[in-house]
Amino acid sequence: MTEERHKAMTTVKDPGSRGTLPENAQLTELHTNNARLYNVDIAPRTGAGEWKARNLFNWWMSAWHSLGGYAMAVGFMSLGLTGWQAMIGMVLGMITMWGASNLMGVAGQRVGVPFPVFARISFGVYGANLPAFIRAIVAVCWYGIQTFLASHAVKILILKVFPGAESLDQSNFLGLSALGWMCLLVLWAAQLIVLFRGMEAVRKLSDFAGPTIWVAMIALAVWTLSLADWKLDWNYTMAETPLSGGAMIVAILATASLTLAYMAGPMLNFADFTRLSANASEVKRGNSLGLLLNGIAFAVVSVIIGISSAEVYGSAVTDPILLLGELDSVALLLVATLAVAVAQVGVNIICNFVSASFDFSHLAPGAISFRTGGLITAVLAIVVMPWNLYSSPVIVNYFLGGVGAMIGPLFGIIMADYYLVKRQQVKIRDLYTSAPDSRYHYSNGVNKVYVALFAVCSLICMVLALVPVFSAIAPFSWPIGVALGAFATVLVNRSTTEKATV
Repeated sequence: MTEERHKAMTTVKDPGSRGTLPENAQLTELHTNNARLYNVDIAPRTGAGEWKARNLFNWWMSAWHSLGGYAMAVGFMSLGLTGWQAMIGMVLGMITMWGASNLMGVAGQRVGVPFPVFARISFGVYGANLPAFIRAIVAVCWYGIQTFLASHAVKILILKVFPGAESLDQSNFLGLSALGWMCLLVLWAAQLIVLFRGMEAVRKLSDFAGPTIWVAMIALAVWTLSLADWKLDWNYTMAETPLSGGAMIVAILATASLTLAYMAGPMLNFADFTRLSANASEVKRGNSLGLLLNGIAFAVVSVIIGISSAEVYGSAVTDPILLLGELDSVALLLVATLAVAVAQVGVNIICNFVSASFDFSHLAPGAISFRTGGLITAVLAIVVMPWNLYSSPVIVNYFLGGVGAMIGPLFGIIMADYYLVKRQQVKIRDLYTSAPDSRYHYSNGVNKVYVALFAVCSLICMVLALVPVFSAIAPFSWPIGVALGAFATVLVNRSTTEKATV
């Protein structure tokens, strides 16, 4: 066999629109018997993927529409921006997000493995547990918070329809009433059931939840507009005085950056889903329609609801649950609340639950399956008591903000390494072997150089995000982290190459 033919059979290099993986993705018993690196849930995709552009369109539809997303969109007007300025900032962020999601999405489709396995390319077969664990921490906390918010919406519905249930809302155990616990645990179990049914069930839920929340959001916008006598003041701002000049431009750019940071986690592990796509073209088309079209429409509808609610109540309502509580019709309240609850479950599963399940499974593949990883995620989401996290801005800003600041450098390092250093050449079999001579073994399975780069870059980002003196640039910590990680990766490899040629 010639050297060229051997390389062609052992390396993935830009397979274009082909959906099937090359021969080197076929693992032997040597790989499948390695309990530290393999189980069937994190194995490479077999055959062509089944996810089409419409599935990713619905994925993004579900991802955008959540209670947290709405609060973020309306909250941008508290920065001193008017409604139309906040929309410009969000759209700029979404355009940048589209580019970043194409990078990770196409890479995931071509290699055909979930995110933690993909991270082995850069950090080593064992070193990849570092990014997997960090992503899992963020996912668990946000999974718990989103589940709590959905349960709160259901509780409002129950109290509205059944006033006699008020007595169940008086007691308190660990911060929640008996009714609160019942609503929380029902949704907790519902999400676990979906996850236990596998990724196909996740796809079907996403396909259903996306259109469902759109109907609910449009209905809520029309209802709020009718209360406001169809008046919209696009110059409304939640600040005492609107910004202008350079301050306005900085605030718009900060809005763009914060929009990116909001979806930083799902962008990092986007390969968990796009690995199941039929080809790279489906990924790009799904992102173009789903991310951009859905995202821009979400921004417009959210701002419309915000500024119309300000016309009615005197200030913009940042929590749509409060708006639902104002509905006089029990039937409308029932439909709207169920739609919001379904949407919350949908966004929670695709943005947090799936990621954490793969990440925990990756830590010990022989002992933890995807389902077991999901169970661990679900239990930890209760243990962290998300209602306390959500009610404490200090905890949210410092803990989740600090850990989230690490996501930017991870994204920058992994993408720069795949596209600029490895040149999209991946030896898939070596992602599942502990052999010292394998491509991703590095030093005892860990790429210590990249680990050191990550430590330095993430420390810088955490300082920028958390130290008050840097509050002016704190909103830009994610793109700064991406740039630092990417630049350091290229610089280190260029220096290594130059030394090798001397």
